[in-house]
Amino acid sequence: MHTPRPALLTDHYELTMVSAALRDGTADRRCVFEVFSRRLPAGRRYGVVAGTGRLVDLIRGFRFDPADIDFLLRTGVVDALGADWLAGYRFTGDVDGYAEGELFFPGSPILTVSGSFAECVVLETLVLSVLNHDSAVAAAAARMVTAARGRALIEMGSRRAHEEAAVAAARAAYLAGFRFTSNLAAGQRYAVPTAGTAAHAFTLLHDDERAAFASQVATLGKETTLLVDTYDISQGIRSAIEVAGPELRAVRIDSGDLAVIAQQSRQLLDSLGATETKIIVSGDLDEYAIAALAAEPVDMYGAGTAVVTGSGAPTAGLVYKLVEVEGRPVVKRSEQKATIGGRKVAVRRHKPTGTATEEVVVPQGVPDRRANDRLLQRSYVVDGEPVILPTLDESREHLRQCLISIPWEGLKLSAGDPAIPVTVVPA
Repeated sequence: MHTPRPALLTDHYELTMVSAALRDGTADRRCVFEVFSRRLPAGRRYGVVAGTGRLVDLIRGFRFDPADIDFLLRTGVVDALGADWLAGYRFTGDVDGYAEGELFFPGSPILTVSGSFAECVVLETLVLSVLNHDSAVAAAAARMVTAARGRALIEMGSRRAHEEAAVAAARAAYLAGFRFTSNLAAGQRYAVPTAGTAAHAFTLLHDDERAAFASQVATLGKETTLLVDTYDISQGIRSAIEVAGPELRAVRIDSGDLAVIAQQSRQLLDSLGATETKIIVSGDLDEYAIAALAAEPVDMYGAGTAVVTGSGAPTAGLVYKLVEVEGRPVVKRSEQKATIGGRKVAVRRHKPTGTATEEVVVPQGVPDRRANDRLLQRSYVVDGEPVILPTLDESREHLRQCLISIPWEGLKLSAGDPAIPVTVVPA
């Protein structure tokens, strides 16, 4: 089966516009497109920029091969003029934007794509597909990291997502502060640390629970995690310690009233001398369930469905809009979807203590820079060539510092205003 290249991961109408613009002579007009969100998902106080590193790699490989061109011609998506143009497509423009791991708010110009109309508009679907998905996952994951209060999290949602989305979600969750992923492709592609031991099926395979534990320990050693809730949890814990001894690294519980069970399990482990054995809990956890377990003796959380689906907000709500043509601001004026024309520059303002107070966005100009201001945009692609990007670990640390910088109210899980206001300075 033919695997589509990045160029065909797009919408039909992008190529309709390219074909028409080539015919009427507007395809080469110099344009600026911006990516922003008009509002945050309900209940959220900040967004997280994620996926930019993936996007730059995809733009680098954005090409139409002969099979693509043949398909587009046969199906009437493009005419001969459009096909010739697509056959030679190479993005030669610039991409600038907020750092991966940066926080964003309504109106933040998080990505700017500039070049000819045709070469920029054809990237729209790809840009939004990557950023909307990864930013949604990263924002949900960041809220879970905050709720975990320093306890480790493992992303384990691969089976709840499209196979490629699962890899991207694992990367985004790691960016947000998760410690591990269960997804091996994410480990291979992005060096995200992986973890995993056994499922209930492995216990059921054996004649009894003890035999399953003995097999796992014989293979992996005492630094493994035993799943103890296939049958009776208390007996499962007793069997685990009998087999592995009090040096067992961890037990995992995947069902039941986790608050009550965690307390009972800690007491039982301690009574068996396994005072250093950790307790890992999983089972449809989201940020609210994690926060509810804050006072319980839990050492690590496993999150699956909620994190890979954005915990109720599966898209970041980002849009890609034309804001400038040949240096002239252009504005969409519809009542519900108005835009602000002109290429924008943004700074984040901070108190001397480092606490963020405001984001200032200036259309068609340069912000009045003050002490403790931080310029938010950086270059990703210059004249079609990608620049050296931060590593995923550097972006992860950038997000950690950003979350430290916002007022504490901005970290609340309850609904409220954005963590800091965005002020747009009149042009």
